[in-house]
Amino acid sequence: MNSEIKENILLSRYTTLQLGGVAKYFCSCSSVNEIQEALEFARTKNIRTHILGGGSNTVFSDEGFDGLVAKIDLKGISFVEEGNDVLVTAKGGEDWEKLVKMCVEKGYAGIECLSGIPGSVGATPIQNVGAYGQEVKDTIIEVKALDSLAFEEISFSNPDCQFSYRMSRFKIHDAGKYIITEVGFRLKKNGRPTINYPEVKKVVEATIPLSSLADGRASLEAVRNVVLSLRKKKSMVIDPDDPNTRSVGSFFMNPVVENDQFSVVSAQWKRIGDGSEVPSFAFGNKKKIPAAWLIEKSGFHKGYVKDGIGISENHTLALVNRGGTTAALLALANEIQEGVGKKFGIRLEREPVVID
Repeated sequence: MNSEIKENILLSRYTTLQLGGVAKYFCSCSSVNEIQEALEFARTKNIRTHILGGGSNTVFSDEGFDGLVAKIDLKGISFVEEGNDVLVTAKGGEDWEKLVKMCVEKGYAGIECLSGIPGSVGATPIQNVGAYGQEVKDTIIEVKALDSLAFEEISFSNPDCQFSYRMSRFKIHDAGKYIITEVGFRLKKNGRPTINYPEVKKVVEATIPLSSLADGRASLEAVRNVVLSLRKKKSMVIDPDDPNTRSVGSFFMNPVVENDQFSVVSAQWKRIGDGSEVPSFAFGNKKKIPAAWLIEKSGFHKGYVKDGIGISENHTLALVNRGGTTAALLALANEIQEGVGKKFGIRLEREPVVID
């Protein structure tokens, strides 16, 4: 094999949570051929395979993984200008933040509000990564992947990916079937930044003379810096000196509910609450309720710690490893889910992938 198969590798070194036991086998794949070889190795051994990207959305069990963990390290980024657009192609193992920074510096608009998000490019289509008013589905034009069963390469158009809020076909019914090797984006050359998100808009209007900044790099960098600043205040940018970043980012998704259910939640809160309104955002013809608000109003506060796992001091949605275990992490997550369910009748859905 071109890719070296290692044994008994500690998985906590490969995740932002820094949790997880030992993988029986582990390899790093820098080409599609090496991925195919790794899959063939696992098939020959009759063992399970887990595909690992940047480790920013993965929770491994304390017992580790009794099969092969194959880390995707395919590298390469290219740009092709096409009229007012630019086609950006990035290999699955590229660092997402590196790609965003590079595009902003070139004046390419479309992903600037996704600055500071940890993880690999190949992971972004899986859960349709989004933040501050942008989602990758807005710019993705093609996803290339390897069929893990047939060992064949296949391409998916944007509609083929079946994107929705923090979801895609790769996370639902095709989970584990395809290994994303390359993602293509269509960005705007010399473009203007997206400023739809209220929190970003408020800071921009208060601090940046955006109208005086030129299209392209100047205005994009200004908004990128605002996004990075907001994320850092919430400990959502990986920083070895900030223990609150030892997490997978947001552990829960914001629930989207029907208007009838939102009315029930509002009525319930009116009876038992503090006089405030239930916050919400329009989501098509439904309502999106901030999970952070639900968690806080259910009695779980920032800085709460139990058995070495805590809620971030700076962001309610982040569960932080403070010297605990995966079992303790999942126990706290379940406790929060049960607490919110009991108080509001809403089941919070976990965002990271749990591997046991």
